[in-house]
Amino acid sequence: MAQAHAPRSNPLARASNVQTAAAVVGATFLVVGIAGFIPGITTNYDAMEFAGHDSGAQLFGLFQVSVLHNIVHLLFGVLGLYAARAARLSTLYLIGGGAVYLVLTLYGVLVDNMSDANFVPVDTADDWLHLALGLGMIALGLALGRDTRLDTRR
Repeated sequence: MAQAHAPRSNPLARASNVQTAAAVVGATFLVVGIAGFIPGITTNYDAMEFAGHDSGAQLFGLFQVSVLHNIVHLLFGVLGLYAARAARLSTLYLIGGGAVYLVLTLYGVLVDNMSDANFVPVDTADDWLHLALGLGMIALGLALGRDTRLDTRR
């Protein structure tokens, strides 16, 4: 007689809201990182540099990117998907990652866009996006991570 196997469960079906948010943010960064390497989605693709302000490539024709910039998005995406495995990690990812993006906003505002210090590279469009990401991620982490601070099992 064949044994019936229990159906495999979807990890996100049991995930808390903060875990789902971390997974969505992580997946979005992963998609953006991949898109940065796709000609057409990234304009002036042939002008992409490994790093620095000389990179002429622009994601969606708006955000200046480089190979390093795209790799950072990919790594940040993988980190978000990993963090989504646990509520506390998800909260840390969203709040910590949001803080990193606020620091990156400050960096973008203070650094001369044409200097060698602009190695990421960032421009005005990036600055505004980084500000929105930073504030949004911190808000998600604080609002949705509230339950994880009360529940010690996660």
